[in-house]
Amino acid sequence: MVGLGNPGSEYEPTRHNAGFWFVDDLARRCRQEFHAEPRFHSEVARCQLDGNECRLQKPLTFMNRSGQAVGALMRFFKIPVEQILVVHDELDLEPGTVRLKKGGGHGGHNGLRDLISHLGSKDFYRLRIGIGHPGHRDQVVDYVLKKPSVSDRRLIEDAICDALDVMPGVVEGQIEKAMHTLHTQK
Repeated sequence: MVGLGNPGSEYEPTRHNAGFWFVDDLARRCRQEFHAEPRFHSEVARCQLDGNECRLQKPLTFMNRSGQAVGALMRFFKIPVEQILVVHDELDLEPGTVRLKKGGGHGGHNGLRDLISHLGSKDFYRLRIGIGHPGHRDQVVDYVLKKPSVSDRRLIEDAICDALDVMPGVVEGQIEKAMHTLHTQK
């Protein structure tokens, strides 16, 4: 599982780091801590979900170069692209909404664009965490690099909790069930 975000304390509370928030919360649930792994340009952790081991990754290459880090880890461990779950912020979903899907384009998301380029495939799973849209595309960069309001942050955190609850099933391969659960929640 790869959480997308930007490294550094100045970016930690920003909407663009929703992917980092997710994997941080998952590591806490598994009582694991991230540690720096320079050969993968990342912080990594291992997690057991219902007896299934998964690797957690937070690329330290900044969002626009996430593919470099993910590609390095994927090649080293010989992980098929179809077994990768990328967790990222999604402008086209309202805060409090989370969606799971396989494949698709980058939708203007620079982290996904770089991943697709480095992995040579679009066929990885995506967990899309809604952060809302500022209303005009010229405002997107400033919007994603700012903190959400307190109420939006609470909604995003609730969506992350909902997604964390289905992760054991996702790791077990129960993707359709997880999608149904996430996509039919309030």
